[in-house]
Amino acid sequence: MREHWIDSTIGDLCEVIAGQSPAGEYYNQEGIGLPFYQGKKEFGQKFIGKPQTWTRKTTKEAELGDILMSVRAPVGPINFATEKICIGRGLAAIKAGTKIDRYFLFYGLLFKQDEIRGNEGAVFASINKNQIESIKFFYPPLPEQKQIVAILDEAFEGIDRAIANAEKNLANARELFESYLNAIFTQKGDGWEWVSLSEITTDITDGDHQPPPKSQSGIPFITISNIDKQNRKVDFSNTFKVSPEYFEKLKSNRKPRKGDLLYTVTGSYGIPVLVDHDMNFCFQRHIGLIRPNDETNSKCLYYIFLSRYLLNQADECATGTAQKTVSLSGLRRFSVPKIPKEKQEIIVAELDIISEKVSSLETIYRQKIAALNELKQSILQKAFTGELTADTANQTTKAAKEGIAA
Repeated sequence: MREHWIDSTIGDLCEVIAGQSPAGEYYNQEGIGLPFYQGKKEFGQKFIGKPQTWTRKTTKEAELGDILMSVRAPVGPINFATEKICIGRGLAAIKAGTKIDRYFLFYGLLFKQDEIRGNEGAVFASINKNQIESIKFFYPPLPEQKQIVAILDEAFEGIDRAIANAEKNLANARELFESYLNAIFTQKGDGWEWVSLSEITTDITDGDHQPPPKSQSGIPFITISNIDKQNRKVDFSNTFKVSPEYFEKLKSNRKPRKGDLLYTVTGSYGIPVLVDHDMNFCFQRHIGLIRPNDETNSKCLYYIFLSRYLLNQADECATGTAQKTVSLSGLRRFSVPKIPKEKQEIIVAELDIISEKVSSLETIYRQKIAALNELKQSILQKAFTGELTADTANQTTKAAKEGIAA
């Protein structure tokens, strides 16, 4: 750190506004009132995206140019507000004061993301207003801040293009699989018939509606935040536990077993997870459990749930405003293809092959994106320890261009 940089805190340099959600009755999708953002769902690379919800009554507001921080899982991601908006409890607004350039502040908070993320809790990760205000922040005089921002803007422009290119390739790989998947399940093969989901399953239920008693050790209890939305897997590394006695008292259809499907029904609804192990665990009521009958191949049903046809039904069925929910009764009525068992096995074999190839491509592109983000972090490290020079920026821009061409 250069000697003339000043040691301060976000609270001394900025005004921090903790979000607060209005009552759901004021929400609408017709553009009436202020745009309302509950969390980071609409976050872009740097600027927040178009609103999906508006509110006729406002609680806490952010202005054009304010930095928005996600304060509930995931903690730490930031974006700029592009207009006056209402912010819910998943966001905080940070208004730069006169001593700090807002773009320098943005890059500084981007640099501190790992430190900020360290405040995450075991179940509901969060950071509050006081914790944000207490974040230490070193800064130079304004002219030097603006010089650093100019260098970072130039360097990051190339890196962001490379990231966008890799993300486009990643999206294309996913679309390849999705188009093949949708083509299979929108056709009407020989012997197929369309029935309700309840006709090809034995159970469709959800988790315990009462908060379970926590235990220091025992059986994992998963919440919707434990479901990896990209990989459609359960992350057991950060769950809380319930006692074996609590688990044993649960009904059998609330104890997942190998071959069941989990299905998110609240908030980030519509995500299927195939249970492919025999480990004991239980789950909250925001997650549904679908148990196929003997004539239904679990993997085939999983692929059916990945299709656009099923996602559209979930969208049509979901109700609510702030947190949309797919009801169990609606889920049971989902229209699905009833396919002869031997044909299901052929479909699964075909989709497994394509899925494996697409997964290999996705791994390559994710690794490239991760490497480029690490490159950005290394530049931020130099910028906020006072070591960033024009030569460093030129070297970084060259590396970014090589990343684009690769």
